Amino acid sequence: MGPLAGLRVLELAGVGPSPMTGMMLADMGAEVIRVDRGQESIPAAGKDPSFRNKKSVVLNLKTKAGVEAFLKIAETCDVVMEGYRPGVVEKLGVGPEDCWKRNPGIIYARMTGWGQTGPLSPRAGHDINYISLTGALHAIGREGEKPVPPLNLIGDMAGGGMLMAFGIMSAVYERQSSGKGQVIDAAMLDGSALLMWMTHGNVATGHWDAETRGVNFLDSGAPYYEVYETKDGKYISVGPFEPQFYKVLLEEVGMDTKLVESQYDSGNWRELKREFEALFKTKTRDEWCDLLEHLDACFTPVLSINEAPHHPHNQARNVYSKVDGYWQPSPAPRFSRTPGSIRHGARDLGADTQDVLAGVGMSEQEIESLSA
Repeated sequence: MGPLAGLRVLELAGVGPSPMTGMMLADMGAEVIRVDRGQESIPAAGKDPSFRNKKSVVLNLKTKAGVEAFLKIAETCDVVMEGYRPGVVEKLGVGPEDCWKRNPGIIYARMTGWGQTGPLSPRAGHDINYISLTGALHAIGREGEKPVPPLNLIGDMAGGGMLMAFGIMSAVYERQSSGKGQVIDAAMLDGSALLMWMTHGNVATGHWDAETRGVNFLDSGAPYYEVYETKDGKYISVGPFEPQFYKVLLEEVGMDTKLVESQYDSGNWRELKREFEALFKTKTRDEWCDLLEHLDACFTPVLSINEAPHHPHNQARNVYSKVDGYWQPSPAPRFSRTPGSIRHGARDLGADTQDVLAGVGMSEQEIESLSA
């Protein structure tokens, strides 16, 4: 059933990071009840991995009956999750204080971009904006070029979805001793800043130029941590940061292994990178894979999203699962005794409304009235 079997979560429907949190919890066995507005709210729900393993209830929270039904469900839950702007759930009547009146032990997890406090808290924003304010976006890109948005992986997913999952489980652990619920203020701004911890350390110790991107050892400045084009127009990546691995790469591609002695001397990086660029264009991506992929050269092909599920290593570990005919990332991390699982794909919106409401004590008449 997974390590979180027995945990009951009520998720207010949203997009991006909070659905990811709910997916992670559901993958690990938690019972996640997603509250949607209706069919028109999410047209592509059936193909969205974040809907898997969740129950779906449709409620109109702009009505007293809908709010009461929500609070009845909350009485039976450990966690409530929401991803609205600050103050929205309070106006609806389903905020933390409303839930605590029914269930003092409930953990109320709130996902926003800017946080619940601060001058920007009521303002609209997206991943690209949050990572702009933490230095993360400024640091990503090549020398002399503008910053490159790293999809929405830093702000939304790692700095948002995963941050809130960690916050929820921390609060669940603390409640074991206090018996009390609390609010989790999970801001994508905070999470993005947290993810930059290593770069801050490198700046503090003089190992990183904070004002110039593309000249440092992890941002494409170093020739041994870079992406290169191959003969067939595809790409490979190399990352032998340690000298012993760098030596393996140099030996196999036919370059002078004495270069290991000056590996960290940035003065020759540009010239050496040009040599690597010319070298890697002499073979196709697959030819380089045949030569290097089985060695400790820190080498990999750069795969597309469509290619990734078919790589032999990903297949051996079942990194991806086919659900309802579509590839999705499999649950992670892995547990030896209580593994997570994908028990079912997306449920039709509202498919579980009657069962969930009946399960919290609402009569058939009340449910029919609510549906109407």
